[in-house]
Amino acid sequence: MIVPRNTAHTRQHRRKGQSLIASHRINPEEWQISNAEAKDALNAQGCKVKEIKKIRCLKHQVCISYWDEKGGVCSGFFSYRIFRQWQAEVERLVNTCQTLKEWVLLNHIMKYEFAYYPYLTDMKNLLSNALKNRLYALEASVLLQAV
Repeated sequence: MIVPRNTAHTRQHRRKGQSLIASHRINPEEWQISNAEAKDALNAQGCKVKEIKKIRCLKHQVCISYWDEKGGVCSGFFSYRIFRQWQAEVERLVNTCQTLKEWVLLNHIMKYEFAYYPYLTDMKNLLSNALKNRLYALEASVLLQAV
């Protein structure tokens, strides 16, 4: 028996919302990740990196080949969310919100991001604080315009 793909049963298990990449707010596949930045990020993840061999940016993740401390060649797929550049891009998005409507949409996406993707605790806290601070600034500007 062939079951149609768009049944209520399949829809109820799909995630609601989109990531920053799927919503086209961040396009990391265009980034130029340096060997030094990749090495720092992988070491922070617990990988023992001696030297980066190759970095290949894909749509939703980055493929990195490297030599470990024992001289063995290793490779893996890593989330863009482990890089400092990701944090800088999200901060830029937060700071460029000009209206409460834009902020609400970005905040919704960030809640989805935090729920479904692993973030370093420091980065998550910093981005959450940036969102709160931007909300306060936007609310203050709305109040000033009302006066």
